[in-house]
Amino acid sequence: MNATEMVVLLDDAGRPIGETPKEAVHTQETPLHLAFSCYLLNDLGELLLTRRSPEKKTWPGVWTNSFCGHPAPGEDAEDAVLRRAHYELGVDVRRVELVLPDFRYRAVDPSGIVENELCPVYVARVLGSLRPNPLEVSDYAWMSPGLLAEALERTPDAFSPWLALQFPQLVEAQALGLGARA
Repeated sequence: MNATEMVVLLDDAGRPIGETPKEAVHTQETPLHLAFSCYLLNDLGELLLTRRSPEKKTWPGVWTNSFCGHPAPGEDAEDAVLRRAHYELGVDVRRVELVLPDFRYRAVDPSGIVENELCPVYVARVLGSLRPNPLEVSDYAWMSPGLLAEALERTPDAFSPWLALQFPQLVEAQALGLGARA
């Protein structure tokens, strides 16, 4: 990634109002900014979960969706998804589909750092073998949606808060090809 990755700041209505370096945005008073989440599916209908690297500033070591990121100012959202898939997982993706365009959340990490994001959610298909970037991903697993639903119920603290919030909405929206249940 470039030395100064920039993120788009938003007003309460979700309109861009400026930009700031990514390193400066995640604090105990994080302003609302634009991000995205992506869930990769394989040909068996399993979801790729990744374990966040211990190097991550927020929620290090927890399991989360396949990957996340921030579109750069002026960058097309799908281009940002493709860029982060390659950077975090060393893989190309296809059939990128926006499934939760208005997802927004605010969560506070145990260290006190706040995530405050308008975070559209995408689903895509993986192409090729994974080559995770160890600065981003310490482990990964393919999991059936049903097993993920059970794990979220039994051990919610093992997962990122955005995954816990997004997954039921993905199931309800039938975005994972499951019908209305996991």
